[in-house]
Amino acid sequence: MNYFFYTIVTILIFQYVLETALNYLNAKHFNDPVPNELADVFDEVEYRKSQDYKQTNYKFGILSSTFSLFLTLAFLIFGGFEWVDQFARNISDQPIIVALIFFGVIMIGSSILTTPFSYYQTFVIEEKFGFNKSTPKLFIIDKIKGWLMLIILGGGILAIILWFFQWAGDNFWIYAWAVVAVFSIFMNLFYSRLIVPLFNKQTLLEEGDLKTKITSYAEKVGFELKNIFVIDGSKRSTKANAYFSGFGNEKRVTLYDTLINDLDDDEIVAVLAHEVGHYKRKHIIFNMIASLLLTGLTLFILSLFVNNPEVSYAIGVSQFSFHAALISFGILYSPISEITGLIMNYLSRKFEFQADDFAKNTFKSQPLITSLKKLSKNSLSNLTPHPAFVFLHYSHPPLVERIRNLNS
Repeated sequence: MNYFFYTIVTILIFQYVLETALNYLNAKHFNDPVPNELADVFDEVEYRKSQDYKQTNYKFGILSSTFSLFLTLAFLIFGGFEWVDQFARNISDQPIIVALIFFGVIMIGSSILTTPFSYYQTFVIEEKFGFNKSTPKLFIIDKIKGWLMLIILGGGILAIILWFFQWAGDNFWIYAWAVVAVFSIFMNLFYSRLIVPLFNKQTLLEEGDLKTKITSYAEKVGFELKNIFVIDGSKRSTKANAYFSGFGNEKRVTLYDTLINDLDDDEIVAVLAHEVGHYKRKHIIFNMIASLLLTGLTLFILSLFVNNPEVSYAIGVSQFSFHAALISFGILYSPISEITGLIMNYLSRKFEFQADDFAKNTFKSQPLITSLKKLSKNSLSNLTPHPAFVFLHYSHPPLVERIRNLNS
């Protein structure tokens, strides 16, 4: 046991206590009076259903986070990482192969152990409140596809980073940063084209009034838009969504079929106008650059720790290795990651207001207001979150703040 070990345990426990306290404070606000601006979102029966949904998720969250903490601590204290490390070393003596086996066993093993929780979340909680549209077969297929993607993409990037570490020593972070940057840009461009079809069916939006209105709005604001897709989100959930991806010739708007069913044409155009606002205000480019800079900072700090054997030994392994140091570093770095996350969430909330303003100024505010209310109602969202919870976790402003801004 060394100093880094005790630091890791302290960080894990502190994060658990902090999150539990924040969730408790947030739960105390579940029964707060609904702000006047949101009085028409829920009727009395729907509001009770919303409160029940939030309470159910709150209690389930405590159970799952407690299990996760004890699982991690048990793995640390009782030599779980050492066992996996020795298992990997018995299969190969090549550092890259050992690391891939090590992370593969941990990641997939962790996913298997937590699968009952995600299954319960989907087929008990979401089912009870009328959200779930998935099936056990689809659930299992999604899990397997997720594991395959983790093995291929995650394993491939890890192998490249390890190779750079062996080749370039302490300067590996520069080359690793370049690889991650290229991969991130590539995924931003082609995620909807390459990854989404593995899980969902995408079809071009049919000709009609909605497409005409969207195209007309896009032309009005000088937003070249060739690709408007509809995704079959209803095969898993009744919750609605829309997102913008890519840039240049690869930019596209994707609308969930549930969104089209829940909103009228003007409301959908207002949601699209909000997404266009993000693009026009350069939020997407800013977020990408900020993410790449933070990745570079993280990799640089990793390069300062990765060659310290004590960092590897902190998780209970008996041999120094890059992969063991990476696990330790991930936990040790998490407080810094929390701070940068706070900053990015703060900026994200500002960006949401700016995108709302863009939609208000280039289209209309009222359809966006009604769309936000409908989406909040249909997802039974929390209308009265605790300010501390918002500050630490929300990437979007609370609904009441967005509506007040749109009405100002």
